[in-house]
Amino acid sequence: MLVLTRKLNEEIKIDKDIVIKILSISENQIKIGIDAPRNIQIYRNEIYEKVKEETIKASNSSSITKLNLINLKIQKVD
Repeated sequence: MLVLTRKLNEEIKIDKDIVIKILSISENQIKIGIDAPRNIQIYRNEIYEKVKEETIKASNSSSITKLNLINLKIQKVD
């Protein structure tokens, strides 16, 4: 992990297209601005983890449903 110290209005550049700027600093909060291309997805970590968790749940329930449908097809008697 790279650890950097920045002051108000200073920036961090990532690759050619991403700039992170310190917008304000208060007692226990730092506001940052991120300038990046629209095709780059940026999430707060807690949101990212929630989306990942929900995606896994949906994927697992989808697999179970497909498996149950396959079992029904096998058991079907004409």
